[in-house]
Amino acid sequence: MPRKSPYRVLLTTDEKKQLQDTARKYTSPYCEVMRAKIVLLASEGFSNKQIGQQLDLPRQIVSKWRKRFFDQRLAGLQEKPRSGRPGAFSP
Repeated sequence: MPRKSPYRVLLTTDEKKQLQDTARKYTSPYCEVMRAKIVLLASEGFSNKQIGQQLDLPRQIVSKWRKRFFDQRLAGLQEKPRSGRPGAFSP
């Protein structure tokens, strides 16, 4: 039996516009585009499983970003600081 997410996403017009702009930008990082698309689809009433299938992502990832948006709104979609040495790219 499929579970329904307890985190119902309702967007303001400003949030929706900002997420749509992020999802459309070619220069946006891939992770930001996917997070924006997850939230936009969640606001349209799709389940985590349906969103995951449509975006080719695991259901658990969709659930994580839906919950973070529900709790923190747009700020929740940003990267959180990580412990340890920052990554370095060799020339």
